[in-house]
Amino acid sequence: MGFAAVDYAIFGLVLALSMAIGLYYALSGGRQRTVREFLLADRSMGCLPVALSLLATFQSAVAILGVPAEIYRFGTEYWFLGCCYLLGLLIPAHVFIPIFYRLQLTSAYEYLELRFNKTVRVCGTVTFIFQMVIYMGVVLYAPALTLNAVTGFDLWAAVLTMGLVCALYTTLGGLKAVIWTDVFQTLVMFVGQLTVIVVGTQKVGGMGRVWQVAAAHDRISGIDLNPDPYERHTFWTLAFGGVFMMLALYGVNQAQVQRYLSSRSEREAVLSCYAVFPCQQIVLSLGCIMGLVMFAYNQEHPLTAAQSLASPDQMVLYFVMDILQGLPGLPGLFVACLFSGSLSCVVSASSTISSAFNSLATVTMEDLIRPHFPSLRESQATLLSKVLAFSYGLVCLGMAYISSMMGSVLQAAISIFGMVGGPLLGVFCLGMFFPCANSLGAIVGLAAGLAMAFWVGIGGFVFNMMASPVAPPASNSTHFPPNGNLTTAVMTTLLTSTTAPPSRTGLHKFYSLSYLWYSAHNSTTVIVVGLLVSFLTGPMRGEDVDPRTIYPVLLKLCHCLPRRYRAQLSCGVGSSMQDMSGTDPAGLAGQKTSNGLPNGPPVGVASCEEGEGFARADAVPTCVVQETSF
Repeated sequence: MGFAAVDYAIFGLVLALSMAIGLYYALSGGRQRTVREFLLADRSMGCLPVALSLLATFQSAVAILGVPAEIYRFGTEYWFLGCCYLLGLLIPAHVFIPIFYRLQLTSAYEYLELRFNKTVRVCGTVTFIFQMVIYMGVVLYAPALTLNAVTGFDLWAAVLTMGLVCALYTTLGGLKAVIWTDVFQTLVMFVGQLTVIVVGTQKVGGMGRVWQVAAAHDRISGIDLNPDPYERHTFWTLAFGGVFMMLALYGVNQAQVQRYLSSRSEREAVLSCYAVFPCQQIVLSLGCIMGLVMFAYNQEHPLTAAQSLASPDQMVLYFVMDILQGLPGLPGLFVACLFSGSLSCVVSASSTISSAFNSLATVTMEDLIRPHFPSLRESQATLLSKVLAFSYGLVCLGMAYISSMMGSVLQAAISIFGMVGGPLLGVFCLGMFFPCANSLGAIVGLAAGLAMAFWVGIGGFVFNMMASPVAPPASNSTHFPPNGNLTTAVMTTLLTSTTAPPSRTGLHKFYSLSYLWYSAHNSTTVIVVGLLVSFLTGPMRGEDVDPRTIYPVLLKLCHCLPRRYRAQLSCGVGSSMQDMSGTDPAGLAGQKTSNGLPNGPPVGVASCEEGEGFARADAVPTCVVQETSF
């Protein structure tokens, strides 16, 4: 099951081309000499490369290993997750992207300062950095462990190779190199998956035979309309709980927002979000079909004793290596496919890791350094951004080493990535949809959401381990075998699980909440607690709110109400809430220069006397409302 020379050659070619893209953009164009070019690709990207990069960042390798493993074990019910993609992408396209793009931000967390204050911005930034640093280490180590177990590929050679390649091409070529590398890697991913499906289907006897075998063994699922949120997968859980997971990933995550902002226009950014929809459906369908082919193949070619003890994601690799034996170069192509995804195998992390390096450098530079060093020259800021990107690459390698020594605690580490996304979504929704929310409410709400997330996620894991160390884990948890493999669950945190546990009551039942409801549960906690605290401490006055930071969702839903009622729903916020359909505000460009870009956050953003709103540092410290119509 080892690699031949041609396999290594194909695998090395993928890495070499990824590096070549970084070198090309380092030596062409503006040569990454400005912060705008390095962090935002000079705002020059078209919708198609941005769409493929959005796809690669969080989705691709889950489809390569995680989805086939899910279908192999539980059947096609997971396929209904595609129903959530429509709302999960329409809402970012028409709510989040217009606000972020028209404010001409560099970091998504700049929004939190414009809407609330600097403290909320720093809290959001630190939470994101914590999330991504832990995530990157696991993304590097765990997939390498699977590849090592199945192919004999050297573990730390894979970790170091992928980490250094990603760090180098991100540092050299900036976001433009990251996006075009994502495009290349996404195409490699599609080719690898199609190759496995075609070869596997031929060896089973055709797609009809695959479907027949799957149906005979109850792997073709119907629609389960059970509304119970504690059931691991039902139609409602997948179609609606999945919407919140999509919003956390495609609505407010810095890695995705940065890609939207790299588009040459707001229209291109919205079109990129639309273009992701069919791409995601294709990726999901390929993963599901691959799982069915694997199941049918293994029914006719039983697993060995050693293979039957492997984790599901390892079984995917065993299946691939088995059917591709005797076809020179194809095993290398599939491993290159894994290296080209985002999450589930060694350099499958390459597009996600490079995205993480770039987004972490962005938030650190724009949210933590520039506000304290406003006189930093453009050349110094650009050099520092590159140093930050490379430094995060080294931190990622360090986290991979720590991950290798953590054993079963890695499950909790991966859970942190999925759990933090919900509270961050909640604090953005609190700011955009509720003008009355104040900064104290946002901070307390974020803290409450994080506490609830850790309680449900880590508490459930510990409870299950204490209750029955050898029993199957809870339905919302991810079971990892003794060898510590984690690759199936990196993106959604808890993608696979074992069979449903017996009926539970009380706190134990609460811990069994389906993982797809985590984002909804945690973001709702942030909003409810944030609103309660805001009302108890005094709602934010309408005249203190920058109207460009608000999306008038209540006004749009209640448009038929009389004017006086709609005025009350607007909470006194200025007239720019009334129309969100125009072009960029005419006066915005002149106000935004402090981050070194022609359009950055307002010069000298400072808190009002009450600690709220949006004021000029060079004027009397009272709140200023921009009456700008979109």
